[in-house]
Amino acid sequence: MKGISGQPRNPEIAWPTGLVPGKAYVHAHNEMLIPAKAELCWAWLCRASLWPTWYSNCGWFKFDTTAGPDLMPDTSFTWQAFHTPVHSTVRRFDPPLHLEWDAYTFGTCAYHGWLFVPQGNQCLVITEETQTGLVPFFFRWYLPGMLQRGHQTWLEGLRTVTARGRLPE
Repeated sequence: MKGISGQPRNPEIAWPTGLVPGKAYVHAHNEMLIPAKAELCWAWLCRASLWPTWYSNCGWFKFDTTAGPDLMPDTSFTWQAFHTPVHSTVRRFDPPLHLEWDAYTFGTCAYHGWLFVPQGNQCLVITEETQTGLVPFFFRWYLPGMLQRGHQTWLEGLRTVTARGRLPE
């Protein structure tokens, strides 16, 4: 299924009203086949306190509702993404297949979904994000490409840390 942007849209993501691809101003879709099991990919993504060590677009990370170190259902957290402070809450947590959170920052409301599709000893990791608000409205010509590049960097970082073959410490 494709959104208005012409990009694939994964119907397994529980898109909130107003943030459905094709209705939101910005939509980015990335996917990568990672040579690691879904459980390992999941563990590294959920160990969000380590994002700044392997995802260059995350400057810092702080748990708001738990001590961490992992994302859990309904976890709220504040982090710096693309040099901007963002407040997020985990909205879907189905290990090791689905992880979704909302995101709020000045002039932007976003929703970010992750899907992990096991394929033997590999995992197809799919990530999608939509955005609405004043900033996405005025920069809808620029933000999709920026998000796709940023999410590609995130997937490449995930591939790198899972290549070590061990769980995060």
